[in-house]
Amino acid sequence: MSSQASSSKAGLSYTDRIPFHSNAAAKQLLALMDKKQTNLCVSVDVTKSDELLEVVRRVGKSCCMVKTHIDVVEDYSHSLVEELVKLSEELEFMIFEDRKFADIGNTVSLQYSSGVHKIASWSHITNAHPIPGDGIITGLSSVGKPLDRGLLLLAEMSSKGNLATGEYTRQAVEMARRHRDEGFVFGFIAMKRVHEEHSAGAAEDEDFMILTPGVGLDVKGDKMGQQYRTPKEVILDSGCDVIIVGRGIYGKTDEQEVKVEAERYRSEGWKAYLERTRK
Repeated sequence: MSSQASSSKAGLSYTDRIPFHSNAAAKQLLALMDKKQTNLCVSVDVTKSDELLEVVRRVGKSCCMVKTHIDVVEDYSHSLVEELVKLSEELEFMIFEDRKFADIGNTVSLQYSSGVHKIASWSHITNAHPIPGDGIITGLSSVGKPLDRGLLLLAEMSSKGNLATGEYTRQAVEMARRHRDEGFVFGFIAMKRVHEEHSAGAAEDEDFMILTPGVGLDVKGDKMGQQYRTPKEVILDSGCDVIIVGRGIYGKTDEQEVKVEAERYRSEGWKAYLERTRK
């Protein structure tokens, strides 16, 4: 982690960062992370409803968030999200639908609120590419903000050869800053604290949460270009806030092994956070 990041909000506890956020979902997430002592988000990218819910039951106690790709579920029904919401309340985790919206404001407002999935009605957090410009935030906010939802912008990605770098990332940060006071955008999907790397124009009380995919303890990559870093590299070295882990947890075939792996990642992520906040 850079010297700039080490003296930033990243050195505070999650609870101590709550006053720097006006978004209700961000406040809830920060409080939940401290309460459960976890910065783990489990990405459950499976195609059957029963399998999705079974994985969630196994990992829910170890994570602060479950990330879904609801459009890959082949037997989707509204009862699936009803059960998912019920589990989120029982096991105390938030739901992040990884929709990656990428269209004009009017279109994304309909995609978010309507159609088969009605994402805004059940998902606490979603995300969007900044490619369409500020209108994508305006459109999503018109639906999500009245429901106390939160939005993340994709500033960086973990796949090899992706184009979300350099000027693209800087523009994503600037877009989030323009809308920060509106209380809907609260962070980024990124590999590091991008807002501190692009600090020109930052307010003194600025704080964005960084959620980071591409986290693995046993492998460094896959055949499709995904690249992995350890929880320590992500949380301690890069100053990120939430580790997103998928196949490294749900890819295990034994029920107990899935629970063990979820707890293993929770423990490693939390240990790195404690080391970071002690500095």
